[in-house]
Amino acid sequence: MSRADVIFKEMCEDILERGTSNEGEEVRPHWEDGTPAYTMARFGVVNRYDLREEFPALTFRKVAFKTCIDELLWIWQKQSANIHDLKGHIWDSWADESGSIGKAYGYQQAKRYYYKDVNKEGLVSAFGGETGKNGHVYAVAEDQGYLMTQLDKAIYDLKNTPFSRRVIVTMWNPSEQYEMHLAPCAYEMTFMVTRDDKDGSLILNGILNQRSNDLLAAGNWNVVQYSVLIHMLAMVCGMKAGELVHVIGNAHIYDRHMDIVRQLIQREQYQAPVFNILRDVEDFYDFTVDDFELKDYMYGEQILNIPVAI
Repeated sequence: MSRADVIFKEMCEDILERGTSNEGEEVRPHWEDGTPAYTMARFGVVNRYDLREEFPALTFRKVAFKTCIDELLWIWQKQSANIHDLKGHIWDSWADESGSIGKAYGYQQAKRYYYKDVNKEGLVSAFGGETGKNGHVYAVAEDQGYLMTQLDKAIYDLKNTPFSRRVIVTMWNPSEQYEMHLAPCAYEMTFMVTRDDKDGSLILNGILNQRSNDLLAAGNWNVVQYSVLIHMLAMVCGMKAGELVHVIGNAHIYDRHMDIVRQLIQREQYQAPVFNILRDVEDFYDFTVDDFELKDYMYGEQILNIPVAI
C-alpha cells in the first residue's frame, strides 16, 4: 500500500478522535449557502515522505495530477496571481472580475529582492549568465549586488553553496496580506542538502510549512505538488530528490466533510505509483505540465462535488 495512504488515514483518524472543534465560534470560512464552516482540527502535524522510496500520491482516490502540476507551475514558474493563466478552476471563488486573487502566491514569487552576496561568476555558474536562453531574467545588476526572486536566489545558492542553511522561499508577507484574497496556506519552503551514504551524491530535501490544510480538499494535493517541486529543483541543480517534510499548523476536517472522510479512509489501498520526469531539463523555467507522469497509478473512485468552504 501507498505510504501516503497510511499517513493520510492516521492523520484523519487522529483529528476525528482527538481534534478540537470550533463549532459555535466566530470563523471566517463559510459554505456557499452562507452557513459558517466549522472544523475539527489538530495543531502542529508533521509528516515525512521519503521520495527515494516512493511517490506520495493517495490511492484511496485519484489525484488530478496534471491539474495539480499546472497550479504548481502557475505559482512557482509563471509566478502569476491571475486565474486566466491557470487551466483549472480551483481559484475561481477567490478571483475578482479581472481574474486576480490579489497579492498572493505568484505575486509574491515574482518580487525581486536585493542580494549583495550574488556575483557574476556565481550567476554564470548557476544559470550561464543573468538571462537564460528562454528569456527568463534571473538577476538584475544593482550597486554591488543583484535583484533576484527568492526562487532564483534559492537555485543560485543550491548550485554555488549547496550546504547553506539559508535556502528559503516564503510567500508570507504581513505587509500585503490585506491585499490578498486568501492568505497563502502552503506558504514556505526550506531546503537542505545532504549526501547519499552510498555514493556521496547530493540529496535535496525540503520542509513545506503550511499554516492551514483542508484535508479532504487538499490534504494530499500539496504533498504531491511539493514532492514534484523537489524533484524539479533536484534535477536542475544536479541532485537527487530526498525527503519532503510537511509541517501543518492547523490540519482540519470541515463539518460537511467528516462523513466523506470516514468512508474514504476505509477504502482499499493500492501500491504507490511511479513518478517520472520524461526528459532532462536544465532550466527550471523550461518545465511543462507534459514533462511529468505517474506510471502504474491505481486508485479508488473519485469523489465528486466536494463542498468547498470559502
